[in-house]
Amino acid sequence: MTHLWVRAEQRQNEDRVGLTPEGAKQLISAGLRVTVEDSRSRAIPIDGYRDAGCEIAAENSWPEAPQDAIIFGLKELPEDGTPLPHRHIMFGHAFKGQHSGKALLQRFKAGGGTLYDLEYLVDEAGRRVAAFGYWAGYAGAAVTLMSWAAQQTGGICPPVGAYPGKDALLADLGARLDASGGARPRAIVIGALGRVGSGAADLCQATGVAVTKWDMEETAHGGPFPEILDHDLFLNCIFARPGTPVFVPRSALDAPRRLSVIGDVACDPDSDYNPVPVYDRATTWAAPALRVATDPVLDVMAIDNLPSMLPVESSEDYADQLLPSLLSLGTLSGGVWGRAKATFDEHMKGI
Repeated sequence: MTHLWVRAEQRQNEDRVGLTPEGAKQLISAGLRVTVEDSRSRAIPIDGYRDAGCEIAAENSWPEAPQDAIIFGLKELPEDGTPLPHRHIMFGHAFKGQHSGKALLQRFKAGGGTLYDLEYLVDEAGRRVAAFGYWAGYAGAAVTLMSWAAQQTGGICPPVGAYPGKDALLADLGARLDASGGARPRAIVIGALGRVGSGAADLCQATGVAVTKWDMEETAHGGPFPEILDHDLFLNCIFARPGTPVFVPRSALDAPRRLSVIGDVACDPDSDYNPVPVYDRATTWAAPALRVATDPVLDVMAIDNLPSMLPVESSEDYADQLLPSLLSLGTLSGGVWGRAKATFDEHMKGI
């Protein structure tokens, strides 16, 4: 019997989950065994999973899970260097040249486990079967606007937190914009036709922000892109990969520009393919904006767990997208899981 073990997230400010109680009930009905760890922070209460028929395990007990269990989480594992003998489903951030990724893959090599990276679960056409992109773009645009509002009164974006729903987020953001003088900036979104970009553009439009929407056609020439500097906000919604052009080079820090806030929703500062190389580290909920220039001011918002600001909507949306693939876990050798395993094996060759 295939055994899926849903672990508690151990990262601070991570309240999401990739499986809802309704989805768990469908997995159990399909013959899977489902264990869900208790969690002090998960946005969806444990009682729903218990009522669905899941086994309940202690928080963070996954290292002692049966060897045949498939461990399912979202964000990174603790970076303690321990070998990883299980099969893991999660966002590993290890296949795009991230400098921390090699250490993770070495742990899998040491333990003999396997990484089924959620970013690389794709269908026959190479399209991702599930993504948090829409809510990442939505929340990322919101924090970018918060950063701009703070600049209008001479400050920098204060700490942010999770919201019970998008209506509460919009109300808070509107109040911040009104308190900063009521004006609205101009934004440009690159990747506007994708999930991330559509979320960012929708947030802008919901708050009265004029938005320029760019996608592959507008960026195909490879740059430079002086138009970006003529907007107040730039929202990068394209994930870094080989061939991605540089949208804002370091020379822009000293160039004449209107641009005052970059929202790097894709957030790959330690990738060799970072298209926004004006900053070198992700920002946090406690310090959402990093000031990279002062004359004129330029702040970068690069929080890497943005959908957690709307944990209920983002969990339900993602879980619905992923459920058909979880229902096929009994055939790991083929389909979406076989393709993910092949990607892992390819990247393990140099480890």
